[in-house]
Amino acid sequence: MKKYIDTGKKDTRSGFGAGLHEAGKADPRVVALTADLKGSLKMDAFAADFPERFIQCGIAEANMVGVAAGLAITGKVPFAGSFAEFITGRVYDQIRQEVAYGNTNVKLASSHAGITLGEDGATHQTMEDIALMRALPNMVVINPCDYNQTKAATIAAAKYEGPVYLRFGRPSVPNFTDPDEEFIIGKAYVLNEGKDVTLVACGHLVWEALQAAEALEAEGICAEVINVATIKPLDEDTLVSSVLKTKAMVVAEEHNCGGGLGELVAGVLARRAPAPIEMINGGDRFGQTGTPAELMAAYGLDAAHIVEAAKKAIARK
Repeated sequence: MKKYIDTGKKDTRSGFGAGLHEAGKADPRVVALTADLKGSLKMDAFAADFPERFIQCGIAEANMVGVAAGLAITGKVPFAGSFAEFITGRVYDQIRQEVAYGNTNVKLASSHAGITLGEDGATHQTMEDIALMRALPNMVVINPCDYNQTKAATIAAAKYEGPVYLRFGRPSVPNFTDPDEEFIIGKAYVLNEGKDVTLVACGHLVWEALQAAEALEAEGICAEVINVATIKPLDEDTLVSSVLKTKAMVVAEEHNCGGGLGELVAGVLARRAPAPIEMINGGDRFGQTGTPAELMAAYGLDAAHIVEAAKKAIARK
């Protein structure tokens, strides 16, 4: 079993900022827009080096998405950034009508997603954004796991022709993926191979799945770990191949139970490879105020709960 090393905790939003800057250097069509959150989305370097391509839209998210759609129609590659709750909940109609419906080349940069936004509380946290975005035709949904992968995913999104929802977070988390690995949209990454249970995760839960796999190994259970960084389009073949081997699966995500990665994967298994499946998610509830670590523990979004779920799935074989 490969041991992944935390090379230093970094926030995934900084990975976005670094990727946006690289994309801006590589392609003069790349434009960045934000709704008064330049610092929070780490757009500072892009704004400093390409001021003529940076647009501060103020606290007017719906207008920002409309402006981004207009820029895309003229041939630009706009990244419109805000908090996940604001850029999905406040702007759903504009995203549906002006971006997804027209298959417009807009990249929605969604920061501070999930409950790990922490102390800002339930009004600013979002646990339903993946469900909203993956329901839209033409929309690609990406939730990378660490700084390195977020940077690579941002660069890949800039090259992709079509709407992309890119989800990342606020807290500093382990940075463990290869900094030189190219991000391939639509690919699920098998981080460890196993034979007894498949652990599927996205975003911040990927590191927890790796820690769970180490704990299970200590008990003689060999877990396969898959990082589903692209939720839509989903790499069904990789998931099906894995579960046909292990005969049991756990899906872990920082999202509500409704409409997220877990339900999506369960549907795939129901159609192609029925097997016991357990879910690790935030349940059917809103967030609350607390530190990211406190909330992850309170909602059961950690390695210990993944270990427990894996044993339940194996017992149901």
